[in-house]
Parts: sequence; C-alpha cells; structure tokens
Amino acid sequence: MHDYTMIDSGDRILVAVSGGVDSLVNAWVLKTWLKRAPVSYQCEAVYVDNSNWASVQDHQHPRDCIAQYMREFSIPFHILNGRMVAGEKPSCHRCSTNRRNQLFEFARDNGFNKIAFGHHKDDLVETFLLNIFYSGNISTMRPRQELFDGCLYLIRILSYLEKKDVKEIARGVGIEPAKNNCPLADHTRRDQIRDILEQIKKTVPDAKASIFSALGNVRDEYMLKQR
Repeated sequence: MHDYTMIDSGDRILVAVSGGVDSLVNAWVLKTWLKRAPVSYQCEAVYVDNSNWASVQDHQHPRDCIAQYMREFSIPFHILNGRMVAGEKPSCHRCSTNRRNQLFEFARDNGFNKIAFGHHKDDLVETFLLNIFYSGNISTMRPRQELFDGCLYLIRILSYLEKKDVKEIARGVGIEPAKNNCPLADHTRRDQIRDILEQIKKTVPDAKASIFSALGNVRDEYMLKQR
C-alpha cells in the first residue's frame, strides 16, 4: 500500500472478481482494511459473466458463489454480460481483452478511478517469464499502473504475497473458490510457465524470490540497445 501509494482518500475502487481464490481474498482484504485504514475510500465489486462461452454444468454458477461472498463482505456487486460469442474458438487473449475493455468502460461510466486486481507475486514473476519467452520483451504487471493520462489506475495489493500466502488467508477466512468454467483451464501458456518455474525451483530454490527482486533492479546500462 505505502510503497506504491496504492490508495488515496476519496478513491472509488472497482474490485474485479472472477470467483478464484485470489480475487475473493483481494476483495476481502480491501473491505477489511477499510475499517482501520488511514484513508477513506469506497469499493464495489464487478464480475464479467462469460457463461455464454464457457459452459456451466452440474455445479453452482460462479456469479452465485461470488454474490454470496460479496453479501458477506458487504460489498456492492455488479454483473456484466461478457462479449464472448457462443461457439467462438476459445482464446485467452480475446477473453482477457474483452474483459478488460468492459472493466475500463464500467469504471469510466460509473466514476471509479481505480480497479483492483487479485494478482500476486507469482503472477508478476510468471508474466515476466511469459513476456520473455513468447513476446520478446522484458516487462511485467506493476503493483500500481497509470492508464489514460491518470484517469484510471490499476492496483494489485497482493503483489508481495505468494500464492501459498493467499491460500492461507483464504483458509483462515473461510473462502472457497468458485468452480472454474474456462474450457482452457490448466492448458494455457501461463500453466506451462508455471510448470517450468517449478522445475527451476527444484534446482534453484530461491529462484522465484530472486526473479521478483530483479524486476525492481534493472541495470539499464547493461541492456541491449539498437542505434
């Protein structure tokens, strides 16, 4: 919070929730911290429903699970109908792009100046490796990111926590994630990177921590530069 000046007094924060444990813990932390925060802010949650694209069978719909938790957390909750087309070939990139555009539009139209995502340290490290392996650039998600000339900020308050820490919080609070309906679950490039990172950690146990530290310790004078 303090290292990146994530929240200011008067902020209206839109919390993106997917039903996963990370987003649910993220929402709980923001609401809980409000009780003792040195600043006053508002937060509401939003879910982008892509059920017309990802089938829901034999279990509770994620939106119902999320709605129940948001009621328990006393967080106002909104549902947006996704823009994925039924029968369309699944694509992580298209789904992510559509979802983000909807979040940005909803935030703009409803006076939110910040969107909070549940990304944690593992996500930042994995994104760094994804961009190196597949995009040919050195970058990652930032804990606080400015968009549209400062009209909107993305904040990731869990950036210093590993996945195991998030799960521990969830167990302590009694949060159970909703069933993941994505047809590409466990078969994405991020899953491949996660497996590679686990293999690296078997040889270099502190690799993840070292990579995370490197993200804030870039020696620009030793990077390749074209004329």
